[in-house]
This record gives sequence, C-alpha cells and structure tokens, in this order.
Amino acid sequence: MSEQTEQNQRGVVIVGAGMAGVQTAVALREQGFTGPVTLLGAEPHQPYDRPPLSKAVLLGKAEDSAFDVDFEGLDIRLRLGTEVTGLRAAEHELDTEAGPVPYEILVLATGAQPLTLPGTEGVPGVHLLRTLDDAARLRPVLAASPRTVVVGAGWIGAEFATAAREAGCEVTVVEAADRVLAGALPAEATEPMARWYEEAGAGLITGAKVAGIEEGRVLLADGRVLPAGAVVVGIGARPATGWLAGTGVERGPDGSVTADAYLRTSLPDVYAVGDCASFPSGRYGTRLLVHHWDNALQGPRTVAANILAGEPDRVYDPVPYFWSEQFGRFVQYAGHHGGADTLLLRGDPAGPSWSVCWLKGGALVAVLAVGRPRDLAQGRRLIETGVPLDPARVSDPGTPLKSATA
Repeated sequence: MSEQTEQNQRGVVIVGAGMAGVQTAVALREQGFTGPVTLLGAEPHQPYDRPPLSKAVLLGKAEDSAFDVDFEGLDIRLRLGTEVTGLRAAEHELDTEAGPVPYEILVLATGAQPLTLPGTEGVPGVHLLRTLDDAARLRPVLAASPRTVVVGAGWIGAEFATAAREAGCEVTVVEAADRVLAGALPAEATEPMARWYEEAGAGLITGAKVAGIEEGRVLLADGRVLPAGAVVVGIGARPATGWLAGTGVERGPDGSVTADAYLRTSLPDVYAVGDCASFPSGRYGTRLLVHHWDNALQGPRTVAANILAGEPDRVYDPVPYFWSEQFGRFVQYAGHHGGADTLLLRGDPAGPSWSVCWLKGGALVAVLAVGRPRDLAQGRRLIETGVPLDPARVSDPGTPLKSATA
C-alpha cells in the first residue's frame, strides 16, 4: 500500500467551522482525499462567511451568509454546537462537552475572537460584531437609528461606521491611537483616510481612551461624555487558542499557534491554518499572523496537499491580501510593508482613487490600492516575481505598474 493511500484512509478532524475549517474540508475532497472528514463547529448555525456580517447581514439585506457547500454530498460530517475544550496528544483525542472525539490527523482552524473592553461585560447596549448572532442582535438596533459610538478606528470599526451611517445613525468613532488604522498602516497611508469619516458625516475622535461605558453613554479618560444608544467595540481580535494551554501545542506571544512552513504544529499529526496560526514567510523573512479572508482561503489548500502527501512537501508562503469596503471606497492591500525602505504615492489621496507602494531594495513588497484595482492586481504579481522597479515610473499614476520595471 502506498504512503498516499495510507494517508487517504486516516480520519481527519477539523476544529473550527469558519472559512479556514470549511475550506480545509472542501480542499481535502477536491484533492482526492477519501478518508473520514469531520468538521467541529462551536456555533449551532450552518457554517457561514464573515465579511457579509458587517455589510449585507447587518443592514438586513441578507438573512445569513451560509457557505454554498454540499457537506452531505462531499461526505463531510458536520458536528455543530460542539465546543472543543481540550486536546490530549498522546491519546490523539479531543475533549468536548459531548465527550471525547478521536482523531488521526487534526487541523486547528479555530479563528480569532474579538478583544473586549474590560468592565463592559453585561452593560446594556454594548455590542461586538464577530458572529452571526452578533449581527442578528445589532440589526434591529441599527434599524432604530440610535446615536452610535464605535470604539476602534481599525478595519472593522470603519466598516461598521459605514453601515451605521447607511442605516441613518448618528455615529462617533473613538480611537485610542492618534490616527486611524495605527496598528495596520503607516501615517502616510492613513492620513487621507481620516477625512473619509467627516465626508460620511461620522465623528472621529483620535487620541482618546475609553475610561468606561455605562448604559446610554461612553466615558472618555479626558472627562468627555458621549451619549450612546448603542456602543460597538471593534478594537481587534486575538487567536482563539486559549483552550490549547498545556496541550503541547506551541503558541507565540500573540496567542497564535506557531505553525511551520508546511502549516504543521509542534505536535505530530496536527496542523493549524487561518486566523489562529502564524507561519514563517521566506518571502518576507519574518513570521506572519494574517487575520484576513484570503489567508483562510489559501492556507487550507496547502494543508490538504500536505495531508495527502503524507510527508509534507508544499510550503505556505503567500503574498497576503485583503480588502475593505468603507465610506463608499474599495480598499485593497497586498503584501507586507514591514521592512520596506521606500514609500511611493500614486495619485492624489484627496481624490477618489490612489495607491501607495512600498519597495525594498528596489522591488515591490506591498501595495495599498484605493479605487485602483489594476494597481492591486498588477502589484500582487510584481511582488511575487520580485523584479526591480523604477521609482519614478511607480510614482506616475498614469503608468501601469506592470510597465514600471527598471
């Protein structure tokens, strides 16, 4: 019996029924895996996609965002409403409230959980937006158009503020840092974005820490009080890996499972993928933790291929990509700008479309495109090839990026 045939007969259990978990199960079947596949999901709902939660589902334009996957037809066993509480590697077993679940190969795809503001648990009117239930609770709130305070001017904060303004709410966004998206992008890239809030009729308060939230109001550390019929907290997320403490699965300071280049964990027969896992990028020479949809789509294909191979041989080293729709603009980003030595602007940031390009040693390493999808598509290919570029041509918005080679 060949090694691949043996692998095909080993049962795979996937913990997490979000994008990464579902795509891992689907990729296994698409690549020819014939063994048992079990997908464990903590939520009772049919597995669903998250990006529509802050848009269509929140605004009542869609009831849900369930994946269009025929789990029964693909012979993928769904066990929903099953929260995994522990892992015993020596026994190759998972602990759940419904009893132990044995595995031969395990894939960790538990995603991330939103950070909360201390002291706000149980305060009426305070919301997170991470799950379908969160969106269902928020939808009638927005429909009533209350005064809304959004805590956090990151990607999710901007998207929620966009939806709240569309729903007719009076919106104020509070950010502890001195600018929007401070943890994601440099000031040169984010400075134009602050104006989008004002143009959309949303208030923006930066450099302001929240001291507390009471029913109907938000208290700032400088003494200001903001009336709030609803408060949405969007201050980031952390890998949902707390349950792995003491299991032997190595985790980093950020809580992520430290997967290797093949997305294997420190335990035998255990892989990790998506928001819960970091991976070493040979392309960028650093370990990356990517909390975005495309990573949860691409990573599973590598995991499936390595499970089928028996002896993993496919390295995961993508050009990270994500998008955000906010204030009438389509924002896209590809690459990783950490370590870049040159920042170049393409177009007028005061206008509807512009881009920022980051170079290192003359080669493109990242691109941020606002309303310039061709820059993104061409830039992504240039990042993959690593060809040297002419900075003057890159800075000319009339020159296609693909024509900016040195």
